[in-house]
Amino acid sequence: MNQPIIAAEDLAYRYPDGTEALRGLTFTIQPGEAVALVGANGAGKSTLLHHLNGTVFPSRGRLTVGGLPVETANLKTIRRLVGMVFQDPDDQLFMPTVAEDVAFGPQNLGLDEPVVRARVAGALGTVDALSLAGKPPYRLSAGEKRRAAIATVLAMEPDVLVMDEPTSGLDPRGRRHLAQLLAAFGHTRILATHDLDLVLDVCPRTLVIHEGMLMADGPTLEIFKDEALLATCRLEKPLSMQGCPVCGGNTPF
Repeated sequence: MNQPIIAAEDLAYRYPDGTEALRGLTFTIQPGEAVALVGANGAGKSTLLHHLNGTVFPSRGRLTVGGLPVETANLKTIRRLVGMVFQDPDDQLFMPTVAEDVAFGPQNLGLDEPVVRARVAGALGTVDALSLAGKPPYRLSAGEKRRAAIATVLAMEPDVLVMDEPTSGLDPRGRRHLAQLLAAFGHTRILATHDLDLVLDVCPRTLVIHEGMLMADGPTLEIFKDEALLATCRLEKPLSMQGCPVCGGNTPF
């Protein structure tokens, strides 16, 4: 088996006010996996995401990305390995045009202009957004902003793509397009989301966090069939696995 791209061992984090956000998480993620991180509000999902690019450091335990401990000395490398797409695309889009936003990261790496242009074209092409290159971000729809934000991360050529609530604010068509896009990526993908139907579409594996603890780690469909686990963790089955509210019929799962 390959070396894990991400490995957590007894990972714990306590905020300065004493709140225990993570309580001894242990797991590994292999290169190329698509893994969902699910849990109710306040479960610790966002805190775990912040550890992956070194925004915060463990209070106890160990976390490695690409074999490197997440610590100050390794942050520059780790932040090239891990691309973070925020919940609100407006947090990532701040330049006059989409192309300038996508170019911002590669330019700050000191890459030559032809290389930057190639990365911009490649990233926008990957998310089917070449037509957005010259547009100002504030003129974009929610789905277009989401694609542009993903392109800004892809242009950095990360090994790991981390997304926080990727379908937030999207209409059904935009959500479907994003699901197809994420399913096609070869990156290691980590999705923190309440959209459990998206998880079914994209992530074969799911981690369930509840009150800072890892309650389950396994095949997504098996986890979503475990009604006792979902109830304990204040989660519900994806809509596609729930019976018809009109006829009471069962789903094919």
